Amino acid sequence: MMEEGKEKTEGIVTTEREEIFSKAVRAGKRTYFFDVKATRRNDYYLTITESKKRFHKDGRFFYEKHKIFLYKEDFDKFIDGLTEAVDFIKEAKPEEVALETTEQQENTQTYTDVEFEDLEKVEATTSAGDEIEE
Repeated sequence: MMEEGKEKTEGIVTTEREEIFSKAVRAGKRTYFFDVKATRRNDYYLTITESKKRFHKDGRFFYEKHKIFLYKEDFDKFIDGLTEAVDFIKEAKPEEVALETTEQQENTQTYTDVEFEDLEKVEATTSAGDEIEE
């Protein structure tokens, strides 16, 4: 019998830690996963995974993944380094950062700026037989 949290795949035993929390962030062609997991001693750590869809020559796709393991004792140093690097980029190339942020907001808004009142108006118009222009 296998221990809890272990999985046997093709003769290889891999250890899968219990996932406590997970957050996916889509950013263009990449997706970043922030996963909190627990060690055997129930201590928490963070894995950050970058996933990007790639294609084989025959057209089949696969996901290329890069993973970072971040432990509690390193959180502050990691955040300090990340913040310093991001601040440098924002100061050195502010117009590019602002442009990307605006484009991301516009893309998000096209899908999320629907009010329930708007839906009721559309429903009333379509039930009256009027055509809706798009």
